[in-house]
Order: sequence, then C-alpha cells, then structure tokens
Amino acid sequence: MNKNILDFKVDYSVLNIYDEFNTRNPKFPIVLSSPHSGDVFPQEFLAHSALTEKELRASEDCYVTDLVKEASNSGIPLLSMNISRTFVDVNRDKIELDDGMFYNAPVRNDINSRRCRVGLGVLHRVVYPSKNIYNGLLNYNEAQERIKKVYDVYHKRLTRLVEQCVKQFGYCYIVDCHSMPSMICNIMNESRQLDFCICNLFDESCPVEVSAYLKKMLEQNGEYRVECNRPYSGAYITFNYCQPRRKIYTLQLEVNRKLYMNEKTYHKTVQFQNISDNLSSAIIKLGNFLLDFNK
Repeated sequence: MNKNILDFKVDYSVLNIYDEFNTRNPKFPIVLSSPHSGDVFPQEFLAHSALTEKELRASEDCYVTDLVKEASNSGIPLLSMNISRTFVDVNRDKIELDDGMFYNAPVRNDINSRRCRVGLGVLHRVVYPSKNIYNGLLNYNEAQERIKKVYDVYHKRLTRLVEQCVKQFGYCYIVDCHSMPSMICNIMNESRQLDFCICNLFDESCPVEVSAYLKKMLEQNGEYRVECNRPYSGAYITFNYCQPRRKIYTLQLEVNRKLYMNEKTYHKTVQFQNISDNLSSAIIKLGNFLLDFNK
C-alpha cells in the first residue's frame, strides 16, 4: 500500500443499514442474524476502492438471508445486514482496527488481532485472494464514522431483539447465519464434501444437546455432511453475545456456498429452494425442541 491519501465522507442518510423480518410476536426463542449477507456498497466507498464491485463481493455471504427467510416466516425474528462487510464488518470487535490502514491513526498500545494482521478486521484491508481494497491510506475519523453509523446501529438492534426474546421466553438462542466458500471445504481433503458447519466455540456457547439436535436435523435425510467446529468454531457475535448466566446462548451456522449458488457468477442454482427448505425446516424443528428443552 502506498502513501496516497484517501479522504472521503459517506452520506449515511441514503443508506438502509439493515432489514428485519418477523420481529413482532415471535413463536420461538431464537433470533436469526445474517451479518455478512449485505450487498450494498456506499458510492463514496466504491469510488475510492481499488477493486470492482464484483471483486468486493467475494467476501459476501451471498443469499444467506434468503436461505433462512422461510424459517423466519414461521415466527423467528431475523436481522439482516444490508451493507457489505468489506465496508464494515459487524462480526468483528470494533477495536479490531489495523492502524497501518490510516494516515492519522492515534498511537495505540494494544496489539492488533490476528484478523487485523491478515487484513480482515472490522474494516477489511483485503478480499480473497489477498487483493488490496484500497490503494492508499484512510482517514481514521472516517473509520470511526463507519462504526458509529453502521456497526453500532446493527448491534444496537440485535441486542434489543435478544432482550425482547429473553423477556418473552426467559432465554434466547442466537443463530448467526453464514456461508463458507467451497474452497475452504475442499482443502479439508476428505472424500465427501462438507455441507454445513455448526460452530459453538467447542461446546462453550450453548448446551451440547442443542447443537447436537440441530446437527441431527440437518443430517436426518442422509443428504448432508455436517461437522461441529470444523473448519470454524465461531466469531465475534458467537463469543460476545453468549451469556449463559442470563440464558443467552449462541450458535454460528455455516453453509457451503456450492450447495446453492454459482460462486463465480453469484447466481442461485436450481438447488437453492431445496437447500432453503431443508435448512429452514431444521431451524424450525430446533425452535420446537428448545421450547421443550427449556421447560
């Protein structure tokens, strides 16, 4: 990255930060979150990016909101981020900022996280395969505006939905919904492709019986291979929203993109509806299981 200065301001008044679905009168003690499915790029950001919109979309959990919409329609609140994670990633801690991205970053004594070091902090520096998003240095104050106007807005609403769930049911399970590139599944070098990954911080973020039940529901027809905590174990939302003493639990759910989309063209495949039906059915069954499990 050179010393070119990229100074711009974003008009946040024209951005719809998130969409929410079925947040009134929930029937199940689950909140669905889709933090990486956003495909909206602020125009000011695109004008100062070194990459095309298509290149930037390589980081997107494409169509994940659509995959679980049917489950939401059964009476499960769903919060879906509209803004691309390459602009600001709400599944990171807000302090995970790479100081090297800014020409005016304040002196900090803390050590940047591993995600920052590889360019995937709260503001991404790269997209796959190691393509720099910017050809210059950003304004640190502009980064703080992204956090205030996008990141904080999403988390404020997610927190409120969780609190409403706890108030109604006495407990809450957040299912944080993501997709994983088929390349990640393939490098595991096993004969049968991985279809779903259930992430629970190695059995720390929710009761083992709950993640085991969801795994069983996804596997019940023999169509899919499901692993727990391979290749992912959970990220920011899974870790930071988990509060067992308050009966708030978390799961991160990963879907192999190859199951439902063409990863080069970003188009849905003919299998999309079948995957959505099966995934949504498993989530609804999990909701019914939780109503009995927590009696």
